[in-house]
Amino acid sequence: MPPTNNRVRIIGGRHRGRVLRFPGVPGLRPTPDRVRETLFNWLGQDLSGRTTLDLYAGTGAMSVEALSRGAARAVAVDRDPGLALALESNARAIGLDAIEVHRGDARRHLERETRDFDVIFADPPYGEDPWPWLLPACAARLSPGGVVYAEAGRALEAPEGLVLVRHGRAGQVHYHLYARC
Repeated sequence: MPPTNNRVRIIGGRHRGRVLRFPGVPGLRPTPDRVRETLFNWLGQDLSGRTTLDLYAGTGAMSVEALSRGAARAVAVDRDPGLALALESNARAIGLDAIEVHRGDARRHLERETRDFDVIFADPPYGEDPWPWLLPACAARLSPGGVVYAEAGRALEAPEGLVLVRHGRAGQVHYHLYARC
C-alpha cells in the first residue's frame, strides 16, 4: 500500500534521511523501509564501485539507496513518465550525477541493454507475471558475482541458471536474492 503522502525516506548511507517525493500512481508500492534495510544488509552496506539496474524503478528508492551506499552507477527504468521525471528531479536535488534514468518498458530495456550489472532490482506490479522471462533475462545481464533482487506478491522459484540465496517475507511482500549457479 503506497504511503498517503507520496514520500519515501532514504534509510542508509551518505544520503540517509533524504526524502524522495513522487506522484501518486495507481498500483505503486514503494518497498517498505524494513525490507530495504534487510536487502541492503544482505548486500552489504558498502556498494562502492558496484553498478545497479532497477527495472521497475517507481520511486527510485532502490537506486538512490545504492548510490547513497557508494554504488558507481545506477540505471533506473520506469514506464511511467511522471515517476521517471520525479526520479530525475529528486536526483538533481540530492546532487546525484551517477544515475541514469530511462522512460520505458523493462523487457524492451533488457533486450537492448548490453552492460552487465552487479545488482539488478526487479519489483514489477503484482498484477503482472513477468517472472518466466524476467529472471532469466536478468541472469544474462549479471556481472560475475552479481545478484538479482526480486520482489513479488508470492514466493518465486529459482529459474535455471539462478540459485536462491536469501528469501524473506513482510506481510504481502516476498523478497528474494538470487545469484548465478
